[in-house]
Amino acid sequence: MIRVPIDAARALSNPPREAKLTWRPDDVLLYHLALGAGAPPTDPAELAYATETGLRVLPSFAVVAPSLRTTAIPGLDWPGLDIELSRLLHGSQRIDVQGPLPVAAEAVAATRIAALHDKGKAAVIVLETVVRTTDGAPLWTETQRLFARGEGGFGGERGATTDAAVPDRAPDSVRSVATLPQQALWYRLLGDRNPLHSDPAAAAAAGFPRPILHGLCTYGIVLKTAVTGGLGGDVDRIRGYDAIFTGVVFPGETLTVSTWHTGASVIVTATVDDRDGAAALTAELTTEAS
Repeated sequence: MIRVPIDAARALSNPPREAKLTWRPDDVLLYHLALGAGAPPTDPAELAYATETGLRVLPSFAVVAPSLRTTAIPGLDWPGLDIELSRLLHGSQRIDVQGPLPVAAEAVAATRIAALHDKGKAAVIVLETVVRTTDGAPLWTETQRLFARGEGGFGGERGATTDAAVPDRAPDSVRSVATLPQQALWYRLLGDRNPLHSDPAAAAAAGFPRPILHGLCTYGIVLKTAVTGGLGGDVDRIRGYDAIFTGVVFPGETLTVSTWHTGASVIVTATVDDRDGAAALTAELTTEAS
């Protein structure tokens, strides 16, 4: 039988899949600690992420809430998609929140394949998850774009290419943040057990010299740093966070996070100090007026 990695018509006809979500303050604390929150442990701003007292929720918690306490290796188990995990790369991630996220809730997530794009040598799979409280109130929408290397050519539309335009001036804020050598081992406890982030052999098979940090871990670290440097630590102002992963980060490397204020948004870049400023992420934060 000839393998057909992408049957676009079949994949796009899948109905949304619903799942119940539950989280508690301990889940939020674990997420923040997996991003490196709590250093130094005497800083009141850090303790607001790392203890129950005045706990605030970093909006990027939305990307792990659906996978909490999951131990299975992630994959794309959708009719119409037959793609090996090793071929998938996380291209970009967006969240749109209605307001501050609750520290505890019961909710329902509905996930669908929103689009498929044919980039020629690669395919892009767009997954959209809408999360509501059990009584129907909207909480957030999550959109992720996955690149399937070598799986293009199925005849779909190419799709638009978008990127946050970095202003041609000095940034308004520049902050340095060190990741930890064991960071990926902590972050995987939130649900993403892909061996690319923990198994040296799996990383080597994918072409990396050692396991890489989860893209979504970088995503959260950069958001936390940008909120501190660009929004005075006020997570409640955030309404959207749209990031493109422009390179990998290895656990233990140090990032430079730069922010530019442009009206109702903040442009963010993250580069890797250890590799001569190699690009890691470019993003745009949209905010509520202060």
